[in-house]
Amino acid sequence: MVRQDGENKQFSTPNLEKQMSDPYTKLARHLDNLPGGFPATDSGIELKILRRLFRREEADIALRLTMRPDTVDTIAERSDLPDSELGERLEEMAKKGLIFRSYKDGTVMYSAAQFVVGIWEYHLNDLDPEFVKDVNEYLPHIMEEVWTKTDTKQLRVVPVSKSVVQDAEIASYDDAEELIRAQSKITVQNCICRKEHEVLGEPCDYPMEVCMSFGAAAYYYEENKLGRTIEVEEALQILEKGRKAGLVIQPGNAKKSANICMCCGCCCQVLKNMKKLAKPAEEMHSNYYAVVNEEECIACGSCTDRCHMDAIEIEEAAIVDLDRCIGCGVCIPVCDVDAIHLSAKEPSNLYVPPKLTYQTYLRMAKERGKLSR
Repeated sequence: MVRQDGENKQFSTPNLEKQMSDPYTKLARHLDNLPGGFPATDSGIELKILRRLFRREEADIALRLTMRPDTVDTIAERSDLPDSELGERLEEMAKKGLIFRSYKDGTVMYSAAQFVVGIWEYHLNDLDPEFVKDVNEYLPHIMEEVWTKTDTKQLRVVPVSKSVVQDAEIASYDDAEELIRAQSKITVQNCICRKEHEVLGEPCDYPMEVCMSFGAAAYYYEENKLGRTIEVEEALQILEKGRKAGLVIQPGNAKKSANICMCCGCCCQVLKNMKKLAKPAEEMHSNYYAVVNEEECIACGSCTDRCHMDAIEIEEAAIVDLDRCIGCGVCIPVCDVDAIHLSAKEPSNLYVPPKLTYQTYLRMAKERGKLSR
């Protein structure tokens, strides 16, 4: 269960001076300066979440970290704690999923973790109903204030299989199998979104253990016992399981992705919030869209049932709403008459992701008018 330290009352202050000195208010501003954002709310729910997760001294330490990995010695220059004590505190915070741990030439490094993707996902194993309810109240605010107002997103959508794309060569960064084959370190873990529904007594029928992390993220998940290490072949088998189930494949927004999520419209915080919009296709990075051969379509409705974005309606044939279609291709495998396929967007509308994740974050920080941290 997530620790509660007796400071979970909704935050309020009698004066600005007290508010400005509060470590949780400072930490909230610090997290909001990171690319993924942590915007303030009128209710103060974001501060309630931080008070649940961080002790006061941990909040103060987190303020000393940036998204650039640093050694304990370097961080100590920004802290009042001696190196030995600071090292112990940093490692404890990393184990609790409050900051990120990585290695360079065998030396441990620590860096700030964004709230999403980051701190929230790192609490996969210690969710409780109250924590989940608080975060579910807050995440739509992040989606509204950060995701929809930033051109560069943290995730993108790739086709369920290159076989569903017609008359186009898929780039390696849009091929989920190629993304997996390029990895040397992989973990698989439960989907945080489906897990939170399970915690609330609303389990989802889609597969649970299908989300993958790569590289440094995989080592973090392994060390924190959030996921299990797998080889490429098992990862490909899990990918196929997700495809057969009809899950949307969302890798991290970089050519060399740090993760692949396999998502459903009923649980995924991204998909279910995008689904509320009139034009979700405008808020997703995707290079494809579904096309129906009306002469072949028998109007059976299988594709409509499969679509997570409510992008297909049935009249005399299936009709795709291109404002809603995110080009995932989950509708195609269930068409028994092969009347639907993905088509590539015009070259001028194709999205080319940054090569590396940190470049994605730099773009996001610039677009949000925040310093890169």
